[in-house]
Amino acid sequence: MKVLNLYAGIGGNRKLWSNDNEYTAIEIDPKIAKIYKDFYPNDEVIITDAHEYLLKHFSEFDFIWSSPPCPSHSRLNFLNNAQYGMKKYPDLKLYEEILFLKYWFKGKYCVENVISYYAPLIKPYEIDKHYFWSNFFIPPYSDTTTRGVIHDKGNYEYRCKMLNIDISKYTGINKIRLINNCVEPKLAKYIWNCAFKGKQTNLKNP
Repeated sequence: MKVLNLYAGIGGNRKLWSNDNEYTAIEIDPKIAKIYKDFYPNDEVIITDAHEYLLKHFSEFDFIWSSPPCPSHSRLNFLNNAQYGMKKYPDLKLYEEILFLKYWFKGKYCVENVISYYAPLIKPYEIDKHYFWSNFFIPPYSDTTTRGVIHDKGNYEYRCKMLNIDISKYTGINKIRLINNCVEPKLAKYIWNCAFKGKQTNLKNP
């Protein structure tokens, strides 16, 4: 199976997925892409714009995971911007990708983002402080062993330990931001299993 991992970062979502598939990871930052490649040497890593790559290559894959940048949607950034008199448009490439995948992509997909400061324009699944849009049913998530770990801003070392991700040897990167941007691996595996375990004849949406 061919899998496309967009806005791959250091691959938190990829960590517990099976190595039996063919993965293509898209990451625009070369330093971050190098870390991903170190972690997953058998994956193809392409340094380019994920939004444009999706448009040109979506039909080549069986499963697509997308985690577009979240700052313009997050509640914390909205409050900070309001406090300091800064106003920014939310980046609606997020919804461009959701609609594009829904109407054009024939395989299974999942788009992930933070819970937004506004009511979502397209109804998502809400799981563990994240939104997920997919064309398969995602039941409630019950594993709480690492819930909230990546949102514990005050303890970077603890988050790394709980996520089992070590980036201590790398330099020239914002390590806290990279860890904060990781989708918790157990949750990503759970969503993967929802897509590919059991018969999903009804592509039920929330």
